[in-house]
Amino acid sequence: MPLTIINAFASWVLKQRIHQIELFLKYPNEVQEELLMNLLQSAKYTALGKQYGFDSILSYKTFCERVPISSYEEIQPLIERTRNGEQNLFWNTTIKWFAKSSGTTNAKSKFIPVSNEALEDCHYKGSKDLLCMYLNNNEDSEMFLGKSLRLGGSSQIYENNNSYFGDLSAILIENMPIWAEFSSTPSNKTSLMSHWETKIAAIINETKTENVTSFAGVPSWMLVLMNKMMEETGKTNLLEIWPNLEVYFHGGVSFEPYREQYQSILPKKDFKYYEIYNASEGFFAIQDLNYSNDLLLMLDYGIFYEFIPMDVFGTENQFAIRLSDVELHKNYAIVITTNSGLWRYLIGDTVRFTSLNPFRIRVTGRTKHHINVFGEELMIENTDKALAEACKLTHAEVIDYTVAPIFMKEKEKGAHEWMIEFKTIPNDLALFEKILDETLQNINSDYEAKRYNNMTLNPLVINIARKNLFYDWLKDRDKLGGQHKIPRLSNSRDYLEQLKSMQVKIIA
Repeated sequence: MPLTIINAFASWVLKQRIHQIELFLKYPNEVQEELLMNLLQSAKYTALGKQYGFDSILSYKTFCERVPISSYEEIQPLIERTRNGEQNLFWNTTIKWFAKSSGTTNAKSKFIPVSNEALEDCHYKGSKDLLCMYLNNNEDSEMFLGKSLRLGGSSQIYENNNSYFGDLSAILIENMPIWAEFSSTPSNKTSLMSHWETKIAAIINETKTENVTSFAGVPSWMLVLMNKMMEETGKTNLLEIWPNLEVYFHGGVSFEPYREQYQSILPKKDFKYYEIYNASEGFFAIQDLNYSNDLLLMLDYGIFYEFIPMDVFGTENQFAIRLSDVELHKNYAIVITTNSGLWRYLIGDTVRFTSLNPFRIRVTGRTKHHINVFGEELMIENTDKALAEACKLTHAEVIDYTVAPIFMKEKEKGAHEWMIEFKTIPNDLALFEKILDETLQNINSDYEAKRYNNMTLNPLVINIARKNLFYDWLKDRDKLGGQHKIPRLSNSRDYLEQLKSMQVKIIA
């Protein structure tokens, strides 16, 4: 079949989904309420369903009263029993897949249950909807005339008592429909290679002669691959390698610190960047418009959403609200109930709503990754935006960074200490520091109040990281590639001190 016909047919099929999306755009709260009731009915005969009386929960109010908000540590015993062969504990269909995730900080692995329903009605549905929205917004797209270069984690599938675990990307590739494999590169075998550095070399060898029209992956790791690709081929930008490139689908970390670097290696005015928000626990939101920073919250993926206002998060007055009660521009911690049997599960991410009709969000950070030692409420969204502005005005480029507090000592005031690895160091570091600090004050009034006349916080301090410092830190922890990321902000100095100790380490 000619590629032009395949392209036209694939576009037509994916666009049919638009009509279903329009339904939850029109009736978002009704769709969510019905979804919750369906989840409760599905799981009413599970061990958890019997414990909390799911069969008699007929309202959101009763749901909140009976079912507690849970962290991973609180549900881990049930997950371990399921991994060891027990079923029908928290979900009514067999769960044999578990996405292994340790996030950014915890060395202890989490095993997130992934049901068949979640694979089909959430993860794969989200991938198809991403393509659907992109094609709906770009009717002249020829994306399917070529292949999509995917960069997943360095992962393998492991068996444990007839259950299987691995990175989410490995699970998705293992269960991928045939049509998706035909349209992707590199091969599944290469994608699933476990050694990151060997895999990068194999991906370059396998994809440099392909007709790549799109690529997908975490911005920080994708940039590593793309720079190595240009170095290997002797090209100065990606369009010299793949002239038909038209879109980059990205997620996992903020794109802002890397935007200008991508624009320099993709010198094409109408090149598109589409962001997604997905995790081991589910596929949550998709950029639904060209040239937008907002993500449409997807409401029919078998996930019921609740939100905890961050000003009460972790306090004795903590409470959760449903989608119909959220407000614009407030930071919320996300709580999810899913078709994998996660019930009122706190995933650790924070978001704010930029639109209520439809419901669009921006990811602002992590519940554990912010700095509030001095009441400054500094979020990752703030530091990403300020860093991007400082880079833009001083022609600098950043590879990675982390920030920690300098605690008050005797009469010394506090401050924020940064470790930044630059690809291009600013010519005037003092100007860079000034712009970074002033931008943070402009976008965060709490930080501004603490910095006023150095009342509580002294000016920020920047350490310039040696080359590959963050890469080496991740490598030492066997966290190269995939969804692994640097902890951007912390209320403790643990990560910063580890990095500072490695700053002088000689790498053989």
